[in-house]
Amino acid sequence: MKRAPSRPLWLWLMLVPVLCAHLLGLNWLQGQLPQSGRLALMADPLFTRLITPTRPTLVLHKPLARPEPGAGSVLAPPPVAEEALPAVAPAQTPAAPADAKQAPQVEPPVVEPGVATADTAGAASDGWPADTRLSYRLGGYYRGNLYGSARVQWQREENRYQVRVDLSLALLRVSMISQGEVRADALLPQVYEEQFPWGVRRLAFDGAFVRFDNGVQQQQPPALQDTASQFVELTHRFASGLEELKVGRQVNLWLARPQGMALWTYDVVEEELLQTPELGPVLAFHLRPRPIANPTGVITAELWFAPTLQYLPVRVRIDLGEGNFVDLLVERIEQGGAGAPETGLSPRM
Repeated sequence: MKRAPSRPLWLWLMLVPVLCAHLLGLNWLQGQLPQSGRLALMADPLFTRLITPTRPTLVLHKPLARPEPGAGSVLAPPPVAEEALPAVAPAQTPAAPADAKQAPQVEPPVVEPGVATADTAGAASDGWPADTRLSYRLGGYYRGNLYGSARVQWQREENRYQVRVDLSLALLRVSMISQGEVRADALLPQVYEEQFPWGVRRLAFDGAFVRFDNGVQQQQPPALQDTASQFVELTHRFASGLEELKVGRQVNLWLARPQGMALWTYDVVEEELLQTPELGPVLAFHLRPRPIANPTGVITAELWFAPTLQYLPVRVRIDLGEGNFVDLLVERIEQGGAGAPETGLSPRM
């Protein structure tokens, strides 16, 4: 048999620069992509403390400002009038002589012993939480019982934030990551990714429009959040008093997911005592979502926020439909960074 003639050396030498040119071109094109569509992970912060339940901070409830109605917008319910706080009688002091000249006296705020103040509420100087990581025990059912773990991690660098949600079930690993800007009253997501073993789905926000993974763009409503950022956004609303956490109230939240976006309404249905594995009994408010019009998926999530744990989400139950669900119950809360509290904490072991 005749051997097939081998390709001449000069042909291989010509292919090398062509391939290099193609690689350089691809790298250049990648560099021209808008930064809002790319995600670069922040380095993990240092966590130095474990959070334990404490008395919640007393906050004045300030209803959120409602945006002006626009074409095609969905109006949130009108704000509820502020409730007056009960008056506290000042401490009795001996009467001064009638002819004595005194400067006007200002009574200091009365703080009940054991009640956390703003300085010990685990918030940074601008009211947002310090770097925080919540670890959960994962259970549930999907064609059989589910066992695993989950983690929600919040961190920030100056005016930038990252929220990362990691789910681990046997050999399956799923991550949801949100990055964007921190404002005084809300988070402004700029990029959101869902990472699966079989691929990645992405959302990009530019303040005016949301760009979905399939290239479709939709107008962005005010205060829009994503699947990951909603946990920290709601924690901040409750802890700062922008939203009152009380049975019978409702919480409205614009939420974007890879399948679409909608205005979600959560009803605060009850205050429930949760038995946690490491933190013991924890009182938490149970938020249940209402059905939405024209849903793009069957997945919904019920949330539990604990005032004694800085209004953090201590339980998350994700309904997958047809009797399938995933249930996350907090095991440990770690915190660090600027503004980390000293009350209700113990050194990390």
